[in-house]
Order: sequence, then structure tokens, then C-alpha cells
Amino acid sequence: QVQLVESGGGLVQPGGSLRLSCAASGSIFSINSMGWYRQGPGEQRDMVAIMTSSGDTDYTDSVKGRFTISRDNAKKSVYLQMNSLKPEDTAVYYCKVRLRTRWDTQPTAYWGQGTQVTVSS
Repeated sequence: QVQLVESGGGLVQPGGSLRLSCAASGSIFSINSMGWYRQGPGEQRDMVAIMTSSGDTDYTDSVKGRFTISRDNAKKSVYLQMNSLKPEDTAVYYCKVRLRTRWDTQPTAYWGQGTQVTVSS
């Protein structure tokens, strides 16, 4: 059984900052990529930032220079530092982790429960 627990969302004024955290637990054998996605009202879920096991990163264009993804392999955790937040960043943010349990032959994607980020004055 694998669980992803997210924290760090909330209400922030435009220009402010938030830091999201996502911790994985359970019978995890190895972790591949870790990333963050977001879904606004009436919209599809889109990738925000991804980090591979080797440390390579990718960001959607709208957050480049403002958001930073990082991970702590020992803690099985991924973080998203969000600076200079804009109203259009308002969404539910989900972490996604591709990992193998001891019973898996291939990595499987797991999702967090989502955390609301609201940017408003």
C-alpha cells in the first residue's frame, strides 16, 4: 500500500509565496519521477513541474523562473516552492510519483489527494 500526503496549500495574495510538500510512504522499492500537476475549475489537469530520479527538471512555461521543484530521496518527498504567485496560479495542486513497490515489475503512477492554492487579494 502506497500513500502520498500533500500539505502546504492555502490562500495567498498576488506576489506572495507558498511551499507545497508531498511525502510518499508504504512498501516502496524505488522512486522514479516526482512531479506536480494542477487543475483549475473546469480545466484539465496539467503538468506544472517534474523532476527525474537523476535530478533533471521540466517546467511548464508559465511558471518558469517563479516555481522550483526539489526532492529529498531519503524522505521520499517532493516539494514545490512557488514565488511571485499570480491569480492564474489558483488551482488544486496534485503531486504525482512514479514508483515501484517490492511487488512491481514496472513503475506505477500514484497521485496525492490534492491541495488547494488560491491567489487572491
